[in-house]
Amino acid sequence: MLVVVSDTHSHEESKLQGRTAAAVREADLVVHVGDFYREPVLDAFESAARSLRGVYGNNDDAAIRDRLPEVRTVEYAGVRFAVTHRHRSGDTGLVMLGRGRDADAVVCGHSHRPRFDDSGGLPILNPGSHAQPRGNRPAHAELEPAAEGSGAEHDPDAATALDGRLVTPEGEVFETFRIEP
Repeated sequence: MLVVVSDTHSHEESKLQGRTAAAVREADLVVHVGDFYREPVLDAFESAARSLRGVYGNNDDAAIRDRLPEVRTVEYAGVRFAVTHRHRSGDTGLVMLGRGRDADAVVCGHSHRPRFDDSGGLPILNPGSHAQPRGNRPAHAELEPAAEGSGAEHDPDAATALDGRLVTPEGEVFETFRIEP
């Protein structure tokens, strides 16, 4: 399972609770889309996750910016993601970033609003904020290889669709989606 979190905004701890904490511990890969805030929070995520890939956000301190890139490409189950905290040109800029990185989807944060939008030519996933939702529903995203018709049963290295869901720390799934490679 791939878990995506963002916008923790903490000084010392990960603020992981409930289903979000369990998902981060269980995941094969965790992607944090920036705004850890302070370096001990990045350290806490690295301790909690088996494997962590992150980018820095606009509120991250210099120590985090020294350790993480602003943009990175992450691959999971043959699906390629362009990952960045935000893009000044909005969704159009995010789609262009994804295309420039030959990505199947873009993952971003910053707004604290969980959403999945595949209407703009390249899917955009924002997991929202698990810790500081700012009037939005607190959330993270969970993605797993699609079980049916994926071809993965014949070739484990083959790209497969990912079934995703936006989930609250209480475990409520409030949106499901699919990303095709």
